[in-house]
Amino acid sequence: MSCVHRLREELTRRLRRLLRTGVPIVQCAVAAGLAWFLAKNVFGHVTPFFAPVAAVISLGVTLGQRMRRALELVVGVTIGIGVGDVLISLIGTGTWQIALVVALAMSTAVLLDSGVVIVLQAASSSVLVATLLPPATAGGLTRMVDAVIGGLVGFVVASLLPANPLAVAHRNGRLVLGALADALRGVAGAVARQDPDMASDVLAKARKSQKHVEEFRTALEAGHEIAKFAPIRWRRRGDLERYDTAATPIDRALRNTRVLARRALSALRDGEPVPRPLPGLLEELAGAVVLLRDELASGVDPLQTREAARSVAKKSTVELLGEGDFSMQVVVMQVRSIAVDLLQATGLSRNEAISALPPLYPDGH
Repeated sequence: MSCVHRLREELTRRLRRLLRTGVPIVQCAVAAGLAWFLAKNVFGHVTPFFAPVAAVISLGVTLGQRMRRALELVVGVTIGIGVGDVLISLIGTGTWQIALVVALAMSTAVLLDSGVVIVLQAASSSVLVATLLPPATAGGLTRMVDAVIGGLVGFVVASLLPANPLAVAHRNGRLVLGALADALRGVAGAVARQDPDMASDVLAKARKSQKHVEEFRTALEAGHEIAKFAPIRWRRRGDLERYDTAATPIDRALRNTRVLARRALSALRDGEPVPRPLPGLLEELAGAVVLLRDELASGVDPLQTREAARSVAKKSTVELLGEGDFSMQVVVMQVRSIAVDLLQATGLSRNEAISALPPLYPDGH
């Protein structure tokens, strides 16, 4: 029974992954067929091999910087075809000829200070010219036109059949904010139990969270590209702007949380006393992060998050937390910093967020 259950779970996971990539798959399929049709039936090219290839590559299964990729693709194809046509016409085809064509095509792209996409496309295009489509079968200009057709078709299809720009942002936002909330809760549990091993585990996991931030930023870039060029997605711009506002403060909050976890671990190893309110404040911070996640996903202004973060900020004074040794003093300061980060994630300026903090020493000491 357990094997059947595991099989069902694995099948469900894979189907969900397929559904998440369903729109890009449909985009690539439609663009490839349309590019071939236009190149063959409208422009009269006999074997417009490069048209569907260009359409698929310019789209890509992953999103982001599509216009730039399409342009780089066309440039790479042009370099590869140009070098391949000239050399193969002079030296023929064969093992060493193909190696020479690829080397010279890639070298030409590098000398032009090209990006990775251009260099790799120049190499692949030169191989195709040297093997499947030697110069005698079609002119280089025809293949260049095919590449342009494919690139333009890919861009048009992406505009008319766009993915939901918020879907990837929501998914990656949940991962980032989930990692942040887990880290804060983990530190809260470690200091409450005065368990250095638990704090060490929390720190190790928190150090791996930066990849989620980078994926989150990439998702936002892709979402903005879709919302910019796809008319039916224009109304999503406001929701994306909320994520944009939160992205940098969330990154800082994660970095500050790693510092907090590191200092908490040092304090626990050194046997420093733990201020009684500290675990509760860290749990409150984690709760504010969860609120931020939910409000961003709901497309509403994160006002509840703002109040929750402000509540933590008001309590984060040395007087309330109690005088501690060096590492615990740093932990107190990091609580204040993270509260400021979350306030900025809700849309406040840095000065407005800092003004929510009470004096570190309310009694003037």
